[in-house]
Amino acid sequence: MRSFTEAVTNRRSIYALGKNIPVLESQIMAAVERMVKDVPSAFNMQSARVVVAMKEHHENIWEITESALKKIVPEDQFDDTQKKLDGFAAGYGTILFFEDSDTIYEMQKKYPTYKDNFTIWAAQANGMLQFAIWTALEDLGLGVNIQHYNMLIDEDVKKIFNLPGTWDLVAQMVFGEKLEDAPPIKKLSTGERVQVFRKI
Repeated sequence: MRSFTEAVTNRRSIYALGKNIPVLESQIMAAVERMVKDVPSAFNMQSARVVVAMKEHHENIWEITESALKKIVPEDQFDDTQKKLDGFAAGYGTILFFEDSDTIYEMQKKYPTYKDNFTIWAAQANGMLQFAIWTALEDLGLGVNIQHYNMLIDEDVKKIFNLPGTWDLVAQMVFGEKLEDAPPIKKLSTGERVQVFRKI
């Protein structure tokens, strides 16, 4: 297994995905469950919720997304959208990330001084969880990308998986067999993004 920094460096958005994954489903679940348990949250809030959908359950998500997009994207412009959706459906699974609004509300009641911050802190913790799971899946040799069709599919997704109404969908992480590597990407120099002040 690579070091954490190597895994972070190698984590990229992979869109060419297939279903012949190089690991067992149990390995995927072990990685997801460990990250859900160990990634921190402010005040130990633990408001993030995760659904791992594989095989036909994964494909159902992208059928729902296609139906939703057909309602808002003009028919003569849908070809590019269809190609993207077909690429997502070609993967092995999708991890759905949610925030439980009840948990956030309870924290707001318990700590009213910080009431306005809990939604911000929840979003930060969810982002850390997404990044941690993404990196863990990449380290297993999987290709991964993340999507945000939340508002379009939230209610339908909760219906098909019989999820609580208080779970708010925030992201969809697609994973599968990595069919090609990500192309090079231009990065700003660290000097443009990092400032250091040290005692003289």
